[in-house]
Amino acid sequence: MSDPSSWRVRIVPALRLAALAVTFMVVAASAQAQQATAPRDQPAAPAERAQIILHMLDYVGVDYPGAVKDGKVLNQGEYDEQVEFVVQARSLIGQLEARPEREAIATDADRLIRLVKDKRPGDDVAALATRLRWAIIKAYGVEVAPKRPPDLAQAGALYAAQCALCHGAEGRGDGAAGKSLDPPPANFHDGERMAQRSVYSLYSTITLGVGGTGMTSFPGLSDEQRWALAFYVANLGQADGDTRRGAELWQAARRKQAFPDLASLVTQSAREVHAQHGADAATVLGYLRQHPDLLVPQGGAAIARSAALLRESVLAYRQGRGRDAQELAAASYLDGFELAEASLDAVDRGLRGEVEAQMMRYRGLLRAGAPLAEVQAQAAVIEGLLDRARGLLDSTRLSASATFLSAFVILLREGLEAILVVAAIYALLVRAGRRDALAYLHGGWIVALIAGGLTWLVASYVIAMSGATREVTEGVSALVAAAILLYVGFWMHGKSQARQWQAYLDRRLAGALAGRTLWALALVSFLAVYREAFETVLFYEALAVQAGPGGGVPLLAGLVAAAGALLVLGWLIGRGSVRLPFGLFFGASAALLALLSVILAGKGVAALQAAGWIAVHEVHFPSLPLLGLYPNLQSLLLQAALVVVIACGFAYAHRAEGAA
Repeated sequence: MSDPSSWRVRIVPALRLAALAVTFMVVAASAQAQQATAPRDQPAAPAERAQIILHMLDYVGVDYPGAVKDGKVLNQGEYDEQVEFVVQARSLIGQLEARPEREAIATDADRLIRLVKDKRPGDDVAALATRLRWAIIKAYGVEVAPKRPPDLAQAGALYAAQCALCHGAEGRGDGAAGKSLDPPPANFHDGERMAQRSVYSLYSTITLGVGGTGMTSFPGLSDEQRWALAFYVANLGQADGDTRRGAELWQAARRKQAFPDLASLVTQSAREVHAQHGADAATVLGYLRQHPDLLVPQGGAAIARSAALLRESVLAYRQGRGRDAQELAAASYLDGFELAEASLDAVDRGLRGEVEAQMMRYRGLLRAGAPLAEVQAQAAVIEGLLDRARGLLDSTRLSASATFLSAFVILLREGLEAILVVAAIYALLVRAGRRDALAYLHGGWIVALIAGGLTWLVASYVIAMSGATREVTEGVSALVAAAILLYVGFWMHGKSQARQWQAYLDRRLAGALAGRTLWALALVSFLAVYREAFETVLFYEALAVQAGPGGGVPLLAGLVAAAGALLVLGWLIGRGSVRLPFGLFFGASAALLALLSVILAGKGVAALQAAGWIAVHEVHFPSLPLLGLYPNLQSLLLQAALVVVIACGFAYAHRAEGAA
């Protein structure tokens, strides 16, 4: 009878490869379904296939050194598995999309196969596998980092529910269900093995599973939950003393250059960091894995992320992926630079405006299919400006007075449009004798504040709302509000010269305000406040980072002062409007709402342009964002059309009233 262990030696690698093959076929089928509807320059399959290859290479880099030593096989089953993995990885590389880098990647993969078959030292195999992984990540744009740091406070409960039964409560591989598994569950306190695992490799294992073992995939978990688990198990073997030492090194600004962003944190193993940057950097790595929020892009870090995304955009354009290049260009502004705008405004407002203008020009070149040389030259201009901005923010800590002033101006600027709209509607209802309808008005802006807060929470902690999604929300809200304001403005102008105003109030206004007009006014109140709320929170987050630990009090004082100023302005506008003669009141209010509709229309178009929904054609025209004026053809044409419609509508109403 054959030795059962020999069967296991052959069967376990076969089962793992079979599981990976099934996973690949599922991913490939999904990718083909996406390609059927996706634009031709936006392929989905290569990145998915590349992720499976990375998963294989990671296991080769970690497990091969334990299978071969000094040219001798220590574990035949593990060695056979390594051979099969590198061969299968090479086959999948041949199925990746043809790109200039693929030939070099294939050559390295062939070399890796030779190293494994020749039983070369583990360090050589691991180093080449690592280099190969990075080449694939860069060439095929594989997402190797979470969009934002996961919620590690909830990771413990998630681990207890999903992993402890096999891996044990402390992660030592001694769970009740794990005792019958062969091979046994991983011991996360095995320092030598864990030093070879990056957070991304752990995330990949949780995502794809390991065929032929008890480690299954977890498709029921969200992407954020899988990242949280990966961080959690990476931290289980971390000693308290190492954490304290890592905190001291990080706060002393030592070894920070090794970890500029989340991607650098999650893709490097402790062994790799030690080899490249030294023992202190490896200690900092352990600390940052427990506090990944320290790498959230804000201030100068946000600009660094903007520059990185810009470089990715240029690379995509060079490779002929025009749609990807446009999306990355939009993300460079929305998910990078925009988060630093409030901080940069406080030190160099002109530079902020120049960066915005040059980024808009860059997106226009991409959309127009400009020559690569022109696109690269424009990107170089932007990078130079971003370097200036990052230098300013990294070297500047706002004073208490500057923090107070910045906080005051942000809220006053963002809230002024909303308070004007709400105050005008308030005065309208009071003049009409419909104080009972004020509940709709107040309900609109109160719900908007609540909705804005909830949107921020959802975007921050649940769905990681992208900058593009945020801009689309603001843009659509602005355009809808502009349309409703235009309707209300025409309605009010029609009453500005009525000779029988009091009779109209008695006979018709009550009915009008009980119908669709009342709901329209309530909706305007909601939209006017909601579109500002979320953006204001983002600006205050960026300002808090720039102000530093001691800036909390002046920041809060500026916020409270601005809120008070807005309340006073709203009261004065409302009271002043109520006391105006009927005709003057309605005429002035109609003009104000018409002006606001033009402003919001310009802002709405600008937001949708930033999100990539509307093209941008630059023209020579002053840029006045406060008035919704931007130097591009699309927004100016819409605003000009609105001005013509308003002028014609008001003239027609005036002529009709004169003939009555």
